[in-house]
Amino acid sequence: MRILLTGGTGLIGQALCRHWQQHGHELWVWSRKPQQVPQLCPGATGIAVLDELNGSAPFDAVINLAGAPIANQRWTEARRQLLWQSRVDLTRRLVDWMGRQASVPPVLISGSAVGWYGDGGEQQLTEASAPGNKDFGSQLCVAWEQEAEQARQWGVRVVLLRTAPVLAKNAGMLARLLPSFRLGLGARLGDGQQWMPWIHLEDQVALIDYLLHNQSCEGPYNACAPQPVRNAEFTRVLAQELGKPALFHAPAWALRLALGEMSVLLLGGQHLIPLRAQQAGFSWRYPDLSEALRDLLHKA
Repeated sequence: MRILLTGGTGLIGQALCRHWQQHGHELWVWSRKPQQVPQLCPGATGIAVLDELNGSAPFDAVINLAGAPIANQRWTEARRQLLWQSRVDLTRRLVDWMGRQASVPPVLISGSAVGWYGDGGEQQLTEASAPGNKDFGSQLCVAWEQEAEQARQWGVRVVLLRTAPVLAKNAGMLARLLPSFRLGLGARLGDGQQWMPWIHLEDQVALIDYLLHNQSCEGPYNACAPQPVRNAEFTRVLAQELGKPALFHAPAWALRLALGEMSVLLLGGQHLIPLRAQQAGFSWRYPDLSEALRDLLHKA
């Protein structure tokens, strides 16, 4: 297959490139820094602007994972604009480009996030649940998906991937947590009762590949493990796998003071079920948190 990716140099994108390269697919990555693509995504071709592809052979799929990191900085007005531009505006440009092609790519898998649901409290959430729409993160995801949905007018099969925090060995959320946990300073966030969806990187890649190749799959899919945990349980299991105590907690008031509205990413949660992936027949390699962390922390 000929596949075009955005966000190909990110955590998920790099893993997808490695997987698809092994299966002989031809990969192009639209990137702000195309010169870095060969190093980060061996075998892929980097492009700076979509028009470089005009007149090329048709693409079989477009995978849209681009977006500036949402949890790295406070949501100042400037940061909000960057987050919006790197997701909503970029997706609009991508879909417009797809519609101008003589042969429109037949499938678009477009990233979103579990933040689409906002803070769901104790409610069990599936893809049929309503969006949060209260905080900026939820509003961002809703607008992001709406832009991707516009590709349907070209007859494109659109898949929306509402991704939970991805667990990976040397990057992402786990990499940020490990230094403090290895020192025995792991802490639950607030009261620790907020639900915390998650997914192992291998399952994230496998799910995207599964949705790509199954023509009946379209619409939203929760990309998360089928066994969500509360934050206190995640903290306990991670500390246990490291053989360390986890006696501390970060007070909710301190997180709100430090992070402002962005604190919803830590203090809010989603009791999320990947119902549509289950119904589609997808099988997780790491459905259990202990098994997932054991693989990532102890495998050579």
